Formats: sequence, C-alpha cells, structure tokens
Amino acid sequence: MKKQILVFSSIVLLGLAACKKDEVVIETPPVVNEEELITTFKVTFIDTAGIQGNYTATFRDIDGPGGIAPTTFDTIKLKANTVYSATIEFLNESVSPVDTITYEILEEAVDHLICFNPSNINATILRTDSDGTYQIGLQSLWTLAGISSGNVVISLKHQPGIKNGTCDLGDTDIELNFVVKIE
Repeated sequence: MKKQILVFSSIVLLGLAACKKDEVVIETPPVVNEEELITTFKVTFIDTAGIQGNYTATFRDIDGPGGIAPTTFDTIKLKANTVYSATIEFLNESVSPVDTITYEILEEAVDHLICFNPSNINATILRTDSDGTYQIGLQSLWTLAGISSGNVVISLKHQPGIKNGTCDLGDTDIELNFVVKIE
C-alpha cells in the first residue's frame, strides 16, 4: 500500500511538473496626453526693484477656441527702464472648481516650453525656471528699456520626448498675441 501511494504521488508530481501554465501577457495601453481646455491665461508682473505696482494681464475665453469670442484680452502695460519678474498661470474656468492647468504643466515640465516672441518693443525676455535640463517659462524676467509699443506672442508648446529648449518643435497648446505698451 505504501508502494502504491509512493508511485501515485510520483506520478502526480511528474504530471504537475510537466504541466506548463500559459503565460498571461497584459498589454499596457499607450499613455495618451489628454489636451486640457485652457480658458484663461494670466501673466503677473512684479517690479524687481519694488517701485512700480504689480500688474496682471489676462486673456479669458470661457468656451475655449471657436464659439463665443474672448471676454477679456488685456493690453500689457509696463513702465520703461524697469525689470519685471513675470509669472504665468493657465486655468480652465469652464469647470467648478476651477482647474489650474499650471500644475499639470509643472508635473509634465520635461514636455512643456513657453515661448516668447517680442516684436517692436524695447524688451528682453528670459525664462528663469527649469525642468532640470531645459527652461520652462512659467517664470521669466522682462527687462524693459525705453518707451515703445508692439506685441509679444506667448505660446505654450507641448514637446513630449522631443524638448530641446527651442520653440521649433511640438504642438502649440495655446498661442496669444498680446499688445504691449511700454510707457
């Protein structure tokens, strides 16, 4: 009887060892970057010398691109011969509570770049924040010279896996052409 149990146990063990489980392959779906609705853009200027008051320029288009025209598109008005620290904020005000898109840009900083293209104004604009390798642009320094009027195009570029510090690559999430008056 012991011999039969031993033979039976051996057969069962050999059978179990010979059985091979099918490998289960779980495919991970690709990461999709959902485009966020940016309804509001704010840039706040603080005089680094503390002489001039703070100034915020706002763009607001509650329904996003198309549809109803923007309700706010401020002119940027700054003082000549002044250096300003500027901070940009992106919001989606079409939802409650308001969604601060700026946080998502910071979380994905290696994939985002804010570009500044001034024309016909006496200004130099330098990005002052970084993702650890390249600048981002949520923080910048605006050095203004004499009185002038012109424009600054501000663009948020989405550059996943291709960011190299230049504005030539990627998709444009939002682009705004602000009138600028340096007084």
